[in-house]
Amino acid sequence: MRRESNSYMRWVAIALILGAFLLTILQLVTYSRLRSAFPSGTTIAGIAVGGLTQQQAADRLTQAYSLPIEAHFGDAVFQIRPSSVGFEMNVTAMVTAADVQRVNQPFWVGFWNYLWNQESSSITIPLSATIPENRLRSFLEQEIAARYDQPPVAAMPVAGTVNFSSGEAGEALNIDRAMVLIESAMRSSTNRIVNLTYDQVDPPRPSLANLQILLQQIIDVSGFDGISEVYIMDLESGEELNFAYTQGENVPPGIAFTAASTIKIPIMVSVFRRVSEPVPEAVTSLIHDMIDQSENPPADALMELVIDSNLGPMGVTDDMQALGLENTFLAGEFAVGAPLLQRYVTPANSRTDIDTSPDVYNQTTPEDLGLLLTDIYQCAENNGGTFAIVFPNEITSSECQLMINYLLSNRIAALVQAGLPDGTQFAHKHGWIVETDGLMHAISDAGIVYSPSGNFVIVIAMYHPVQLIFDDANRLAADLGVAVYN
Repeated sequence: MRRESNSYMRWVAIALILGAFLLTILQLVTYSRLRSAFPSGTTIAGIAVGGLTQQQAADRLTQAYSLPIEAHFGDAVFQIRPSSVGFEMNVTAMVTAADVQRVNQPFWVGFWNYLWNQESSSITIPLSATIPENRLRSFLEQEIAARYDQPPVAAMPVAGTVNFSSGEAGEALNIDRAMVLIESAMRSSTNRIVNLTYDQVDPPRPSLANLQILLQQIIDVSGFDGISEVYIMDLESGEELNFAYTQGENVPPGIAFTAASTIKIPIMVSVFRRVSEPVPEAVTSLIHDMIDQSENPPADALMELVIDSNLGPMGVTDDMQALGLENTFLAGEFAVGAPLLQRYVTPANSRTDIDTSPDVYNQTTPEDLGLLLTDIYQCAENNGGTFAIVFPNEITSSECQLMINYLLSNRIAALVQAGLPDGTQFAHKHGWIVETDGLMHAISDAGIVYSPSGNFVIVIAMYHPVQLIFDDANRLAADLGVAVYN
């Protein structure tokens, strides 16, 4: 009886061993099939691909990263396809890298983990993709900004006033920020919504063409029926405006006007060309009286002392012609009875279409004065301008700043200065003269305005053949100056 029991138990044990062996073989076959795919916990570019073959994983990656980006820009919502900005994934490289890690995992370690339902070592492959920066930027500029930007509205002149409308600010896509946001979204498998930001764009300044229209309207409203010419130089952009106007009609600019005391700006330049730093006190005192007090004897004394004892005015003229200011000259000293040293014929005083009866002793044009002031400004700012080319090492930046300081000290609270806001720096020289008939016919003001939004040169010259009333000319010059400032 005991023998039969032992035999039975032996066969049961053999059966159990055989069953375990067959079960192990079955599990090995099942695991081998599973091992041909990626193990659970495998992620490629943030996408779970456990249990998938290489082809299935590649398809899932392509599908996930081909979905468009949803972009919000203001009230607009639109989609951006990755292919439209050149997004390319290196799918083959990522899948191959994951497969290499799968293959390198020890078989029996993986089988043991499988038998006991334990997680195998996870495989994580980062995204490998490229987005051409130039293509993304081009897409944003041409497809998004061009379509959704809101351009600003420029300030416009207000008819009948010296003012401009404030204009309207615009909105422009912040392209640099957008590139960062979109690239980040395209490299994400989950966060594919972006909120694009914009920059506020201030209204541009009115165009110089619109400014000219406003200035001419101001002249019309004033009732001035003489000849006027205006020159403006934007010292920030280098843009110029130069027009002449008479009785509601445009005439070619470049009119010869009596320079009067504005010729003292050229005298000052010629003096500084010939003196060395530190400038002698006798010279600085004369310059102060010539510019600030607008006295004539100091001007004559300067030319005799520094330029030439007899031909000082011609030295000033030579300097201006060397600078290319061919319509500016000084043919004699200011003193009554001073001899006329030479008669100068210029393009401006040779015109036959218009005549302001300019003084044969001193003449200029608004453009010449404007260009000379621009040279002084550029010399003071960075030792640039024409001085450095025509008079190398003869006029220093500090001397040019000193010239501007003298012009800043000329405070008369009239003409252009009368219209500028309180505290505005205006480096200028004015000029007018009572003719032999006891009347004033010409007046001018030329200077550099320092404003919060940019500095500019302005020169205004007016002439009337009958009589130029100072109060009317003063008011008109102030209105023109503040309109340019505005």
